[in-house]
Amino acid sequence: MYSEDDMLMLSGIQHFRFCPRQWALIHIEQQWDDNRLTIEGQILHKHVDDPFYRQKCGDQITLRTVNIASHELGLYGISDAIELLPSLSFEDTIQHPKYPGQWKPVVVEYKHGRPKRNEVDEVQLAAQTMCLEEMYDIHIPYGVFFYGELRHRVHVDITDELRDIVKLCAWDMHEIFSKAVIPKAEYGKSCDKCSLKDTCMPTMVKNCTTVDTYLNKNLYR
Repeated sequence: MYSEDDMLMLSGIQHFRFCPRQWALIHIEQQWDDNRLTIEGQILHKHVDDPFYRQKCGDQITLRTVNIASHELGLYGISDAIELLPSLSFEDTIQHPKYPGQWKPVVVEYKHGRPKRNEVDEVQLAAQTMCLEEMYDIHIPYGVFFYGELRHRVHVDITDELRDIVKLCAWDMHEIFSKAVIPKAEYGKSCDKCSLKDTCMPTMVKNCTTVDTYLNKNLYR
């Protein structure tokens, strides 16, 4: 169990799964830059992130920007939205001070694009779900994405495989953060979409294993 002083930002787990070097540049060196994709995401969340917003649709209630944390994972952050679904059972449900009855919570994450081919987004959703599970000592079987480009919801099962990936990522994040060592750049197709490409310079350090090699290839040739 991690202490309060050891907690890392929950939002970073998506960066880490996408690229450990990107995560380290942002969360260790405090580097950041925007591109079209990051700005589009900010615009979407500007309309979502209202901590005083409550929406009631039939029997369903939506809470926005809810603080969540897990001391087992050592992660803390804010969930875009949590939907409360009414339940007649006490199993895996919570109570809310403003709304009588039992409620099943479901994490909802807003993304500006469309579903990715890998599980980068799913890992973030699973991490948020695991935080909520720890806080209330319940089990939550699925979460929801709302993709701005598609304009519809996508349900995601929070599988054991996803949970194992979250635990491994969280452990690795704490290891790297404690050592404050930035992982080496590994150039790939995803680098071209990264807002930190110019800071990271993945093509410059490709195949450069020593300072002498770097200087010989880029300065003395």
